[in-house]
Amino acid sequence: MNPSGVPRGAAPLGETLDLLEGVYGNEGALPDLGHPEPLDGLILTVLSQNTNDLNRDRAYITLRGRFPDWESVALADPGEVQEAIRIAGLANAKGPSIQAILERLREDWGAPTLVPLRSWKPDRAREYLEALPGVGPKTAACVMVFDLGFPAFPVDTHVARICRRLGWVPANLPPHRIQRVMEETVARERFQGAHLNLIAHGRAVCRARSPRCPACVLVGVCPAAEVPEAHG
Repeated sequence: MNPSGVPRGAAPLGETLDLLEGVYGNEGALPDLGHPEPLDGLILTVLSQNTNDLNRDRAYITLRGRFPDWESVALADPGEVQEAIRIAGLANAKGPSIQAILERLREDWGAPTLVPLRSWKPDRAREYLEALPGVGPKTAACVMVFDLGFPAFPVDTHVARICRRLGWVPANLPPHRIQRVMEETVARERFQGAHLNLIAHGRAVCRARSPRCPACVLVGVCPAAEVPEAHG
C-alpha cells in the first residue's frame, strides 16, 4: 500500500480524481439536495435498480401522478403500485419493497418520511436506511449523499468497474466492499463529485465492453489501459 492509500502499481488516487474533475467538473458543483423530502430520493433510487435513468424517471412520474402522496402508495393495492412502476422493470420486487418501506416509516414516524434522519449522525442514518426493505449499501449511500447531505461514496457498476481497472481494489471485490474502501481512501469533501465523475467516465469512455482507452484522459496513469502500438 502506498501513502495515498491505494495499492502499489495502482493509478495515483489524487492525480486520477484531478484528471477526471478537469474533464467532468462535478466536484466544482454545489451539493444538490434536490428533494425537500429525502424519501422522494429513496424511492427514486429503489426504482433505479437495474434500469436506466429514463425508465426510472418515467416510473417515478407515473407513480406520483397516480397517487396523491406516499401515504396513498403505502395503502394502495399492490397490483396498482406495480403497474405504475412497471416501466422501471422488476416491478414485482420493487413494488412490494416500496410499500414495505413506506409501512415501516409509518410505524416509526406516524407518516412516510425520512426528514428526521437529517438531524442524526451519519452512521446512525446509514444503519437505519440499510435496515429498510430492499435497501442495500449503494441505495443507502445515494440517499445519504444526495438527499441527506451526509458523506458517502455510492458504488454502482460504472464506479466498481473503473475502481477495479485503476487497480484501487481487487478485481473480484464486490461493490459494497469497494464502497467501504473508497470511503476510507477518498477525502470526504470529494465523495459526491468523484462519484459523479466516475459514473460519467464509465458511461462515456471506460465502458464495460470496448473501453475507449486511446481517448481516455487516464491513459497515462491507468494500469489497465490498452493502447495500440504506433507503427512507423
